[in-house]
Amino acid sequence: MKVELVRAELQRLLRQSPFRTFIITLKGGERAIIEHPENVAWDPRPGSSSDFYVLTGSLRLFSTFADVSSVAILSGGGDVPGEAIAE
Repeated sequence: MKVELVRAELQRLLRQSPFRTFIITLKGGERAIIEHPENVAWDPRPGSSSDFYVLTGSLRLFSTFADVSSVAILSGGGDVPGEAIAE
């Protein structure tokens, strides 16, 4: 169930207009700032793999939705997370 919740939240954030920068934090502490909707991708078909990819700046990240510990909108200064989904 958590996998579907994370997938749905990422879809919502990627489709918002105007787009707002957000951050994905993994269980191991790795963080990826998503500054553009095209920086993150996965297979959108129902029942497909839970793998996703992030390409942003020099970061190349491959992970699964199950490894995501939180997703949060970055507030104005980019330092303090706003809305979040956590474990």
